[in-house]
Amino acid sequence: MVESRDRVSEGAGGTAELRGKVDRFVRERVMPYERVLDVGGPASSATMRDLHGQAHKQGLWALPLPAELGGQGLSLAEYAQVAEVEGASDHGPAALGSASLLDVLMLHRHGSARIREEYPKRLTAGELRACYAMTEPDVPGTDPSMTRTRAVQEADGSWRVSGRKWFASGAAGADLMTVLARTDGAPADRGGLSLFLVPAGAPGCRVVRELPVLGAGGQWEVELNGVRVPGDHLIGGRGSALAIAGERLQLGRTLRCLRWIGQAQRAFDLMCERVNDRAGSRGPLSGHQLVQQHVFESLLALRTTRPLVHEAVARIDAGLDAHVEVGLAKVAAARMLQQVTDAAIQVHGAAGLGPDTPLPALFRTGRAARILDGPDELHITSVARRVLRGHDTRAAISTPYGCRSVR
Repeated sequence: MVESRDRVSEGAGGTAELRGKVDRFVRERVMPYERVLDVGGPASSATMRDLHGQAHKQGLWALPLPAELGGQGLSLAEYAQVAEVEGASDHGPAALGSASLLDVLMLHRHGSARIREEYPKRLTAGELRACYAMTEPDVPGTDPSMTRTRAVQEADGSWRVSGRKWFASGAAGADLMTVLARTDGAPADRGGLSLFLVPAGAPGCRVVRELPVLGAGGQWEVELNGVRVPGDHLIGGRGSALAIAGERLQLGRTLRCLRWIGQAQRAFDLMCERVNDRAGSRGPLSGHQLVQQHVFESLLALRTTRPLVHEAVARIDAGLDAHVEVGLAKVAAARMLQQVTDAAIQVHGAAGLGPDTPLPALFRTGRAARILDGPDELHITSVARRVLRGHDTRAAISTPYGCRSVR
């Protein structure tokens, strides 16, 4: 693991070598077992444990996680070069120990002394799994101020949390659950929201049902019925949830955009292989102009989306505000993944709809991406409002296109 960090520190060459190793690992060791991993259950768990061991042996475990917690300490800019190929499979981040990054950083930065001592290192090592429970049934996911889950503080300083959450990724197998709850005020108040780290096995915490997304599992609905949470399991200060959640979401969306690029590249490669290998009575597919148009439009979407995502990476890595960049990247990357996989399915014909390629799963991810993690409409209006607020007609006179840079 140290050897891998040293290679990365050598510069672009080291990062390129590391990217190549991760790419080979995902293609040769993760992708062949995707069907087993998709199903879940004992066979899936055993396969994932084996992949964890292989990742450790190859020095590829927990690349972006802090070195002081047992990771390899890649900066976001360095990890961005790897995240695309790691995310070409939905299971790549979990297999390589990167999936816990958001939870580890949040708990390490904002957790109490006890939280920081007990959990981040174990999450980094893969000994524990965590999930994030924010949205609720019948409550607009785009408006956390409407949260109904409530936490009431007891005389001894502990909390009782009651409510229902849904679309909590990986909740059924999680050991820890970060829950957004109201500690003060009433629904629609922007203040009074706090985050709690809830042990998933605590009395009153129950997984209600799985919520298949276009036929695929992994999302869950959870009920909390007076769950007791220790006082030192409040994350950040009382009422600080929106600031912490905003920090988490900004990085999380950017990471997902990087992974969507990797998945779209995978679909594009499959399409090009099909075009070159397939021939009919009228000749090879590569000679058909409408097929060529699918290839061109898909490549254009990939090439124009990637710089948007890496611009968001650069601003976050530099500690700058990136709301506009992340919003643009999220909408562009989700649309692009859906567009490229749709074109690849079209070129494959009926084979693109069946179980013999990963294209249906990639398309499902692209379509769901336009709703989950904030629907397109949320990001479009948010970015537009920021742009319009920052528009200065006097400064625009000397600025190309009449609009100065907006943050």
